Amino acid sequence: MTDDIATAFDHPEARASAAGGLPDRLSLRDFVVSADIGAFQEERGATQRLRFNIVVEIAPLPAGLDDDVDRILSYDRLIEAVEAELAGSRLNLLETLAEGVAARILAEPQARRVFLRIEKLDRGPFALGVEIVRDAAALPIAGAGAPCPVVVYLAPEVAETIDLSALLDRYGSGPDPLILALGLPPGTHPETRPATRPDVVTEEARRRIALLAIEQRAWALAARDARLKVVATRTELDWALRHGRAAVWAPSKIVLDTPGAPLDKAADGWALALWLAELLGARRVVAHGTVTIPAGSRVPVERA
Repeated sequence: MTDDIATAFDHPEARASAAGGLPDRLSLRDFVVSADIGAFQEERGATQRLRFNIVVEIAPLPAGLDDDVDRILSYDRLIEAVEAELAGSRLNLLETLAEGVAARILAEPQARRVFLRIEKLDRGPFALGVEIVRDAAALPIAGAGAPCPVVVYLAPEVAETIDLSALLDRYGSGPDPLILALGLPPGTHPETRPATRPDVVTEEARRRIALLAIEQRAWALAARDARLKVVATRTELDWALRHGRAAVWAPSKIVLDTPGAPLDKAADGWALALWLAELLGARRVVAHGTVTIPAGSRVPVERA
């Protein structure tokens, strides 16, 4: 495999002299984009340059090509794979980004194997990166997506007193998985936490404090019934949906990492619940407590 990697990224002259017949390949060299990526706090909210080098081994070109671009795997598809993966949720790891880009490329009918190198160019006077090799023949067979859930929102005034066992029995008996979403408890507006001067608390701090306050409620609620699982990432959420586990949403990571999330409404648990329902294509949203049902929601909304 090491020799394969060296050959893949080597100059075509070296590749041509290699022993044995090598498959045709398509390449994208030194493609540089800027992205918000990284696991460290200092990397959040600031773009940095990423350099992509991609080599794709492809099936033999079809007979009678007739100079028709629609019959081949084009260079544009490689660029689109990178751009589409970066346009999704914010990522912490280059490894995750590489896996996603490789999977998109190998979904193309002509692609057989992909060699991918991604480097960060702005973390120092050097390049930091990862290299992966993925084979289309080794990909797992794609299964069905996560089922459409029912999102149940518990307004602050009912979350503490609701009969949780009865609620889970009611919604858990249906065919659709259940996600519980919560709002801020009364008297815990972001401006009052932490105990410091309000004029020095930044907007980002207010958002994070509000989201963390909702997460505290999620953990407290889950502790009341063993059937509940707190979910903080999209992976955890999809797992819970596929396995029929009733979930309580801890919103910080998904809200902060998803482009287009309503960050200006981080203190509004009802707005976040509606956004999550639309993001997941929920079957419906059920509101327990006092809420204002918006007009034009893409997901059916009903009061309990």
